[in-house]
Amino acid sequence: MRDIVLLIGGGGREHAIARSLADSEVDLYACAGNRNPGIAALATDFETLDTSDTDAVVDYADEIDATIAVVGPEGPLAEGVVDELEASGVYAFGPREADARIETDKAFQRRFMAEQDIPGCPDFETFDDSEAACEYIDEYDGDLAIKPAGLTGGKGVKVIGDQVTAEEGKEYIRESDYDRIVLEERLVGEEFTVQAFVANGSVRTAPAVQDHKRAYEGDEGPNTGGMGSYSAPGVDLPFMREGDYDRAVEIVEATVEALDDYKGILYGQFMLTADGPKVVEFNARFGDPEAMNTLPVLETDFLDVLTAARNGEELPALSFDERATVCKYAVPEGYPTDPKAGAKVQVDEESADALLYYASVDERDDGIYTTTSRSFAVVGRADSIADAETIAEDALAIAGEDGLHIRHDIGTEDLVQRRIDHMTELRDE
Repeated sequence: MRDIVLLIGGGGREHAIARSLADSEVDLYACAGNRNPGIAALATDFETLDTSDTDAVVDYADEIDATIAVVGPEGPLAEGVVDELEASGVYAFGPREADARIETDKAFQRRFMAEQDIPGCPDFETFDDSEAACEYIDEYDGDLAIKPAGLTGGKGVKVIGDQVTAEEGKEYIRESDYDRIVLEERLVGEEFTVQAFVANGSVRTAPAVQDHKRAYEGDEGPNTGGMGSYSAPGVDLPFMREGDYDRAVEIVEATVEALDDYKGILYGQFMLTADGPKVVEFNARFGDPEAMNTLPVLETDFLDVLTAARNGEELPALSFDERATVCKYAVPEGYPTDPKAGAKVQVDEESADALLYYASVDERDDGIYTTTSRSFAVVGRADSIADAETIAEDALAIAGEDGLHIRHDIGTEDLVQRRIDHMTELRDE
């Protein structure tokens, strides 16, 4: 009997999940608030609905007789969609609402790490009073990261000493309408991500990936949902030393053990400091764009992971193609502060060696157009980061840049070397 898999979500991450299941013995269905043409082309049916409406998701799962659900974005997890699907008899690969708090509530995340003595936790304090938070900034000996406790789509964090001054940080807190704020020591180093497939006590980790949040080249400009990312052959990144990846994996494993019955994806975002990896945050799902680096080189059938998880079995050992990947997003001009929609997307997957992943686009009778969110990503795969970057750039050249913005420096030799030099400098201080 073929499994009927319901994919929840319609972004680039979910397109990557859909493609990873496309050649499996499965009937794929999808639902999302936006119609993703890439997912729709791979799915038996695509239902447009609000994925944070758990009743609507469960009704659709029941209608198609889904046997497995895969939850892509964080919004439905925060609303408890996994709990509701399970109550309806559908196995959902994703954490229940209580466990998803490891992402959806940053105050809980930090307290949990401290209480469970999980390594890699920075100094922090949580506040529900803006003036108390501002006083802490004045008193703290060093720079701080200001984090709203809830979900902000990767755009709510302000770092004193990097993005804002202490006075600007206090103004940000006073003018925001966030109920709770987490203040934590500013971590200095190079960020990287390790994503883990988790179920039934098994933890299977993927190669490290480096994302790029800043909108403009040279790591300038406001934070975004992610402008692109790269991975290297093997599990390490070029700026990492032997043992750095293993220490990050140990932190992920300790977190899973403390959560007790976690299932789904646990995404650990780390800062590699002079003292080793520290936790920037955890997410309760695949990263976007990091899923587009990880899933295209996953040689193990993702469906085998899902069925083992559902059946209460140990997850299979994961095998990854030891090639580098470079992912670059094309976003609407003006993104993220003043995005301008309506540019026609010209990319033709058949004429490029790169993989194409649609994110948020508007499919019309005469073609595909940008919205105000990230539009599409291209991913190059090759034996080196430099060659993968060339493949991605060639695909973007076909697409053109009318009405689009792209960070062309992601994955370039100059950028990667700056990362290496930065870590060498920090470790030699």
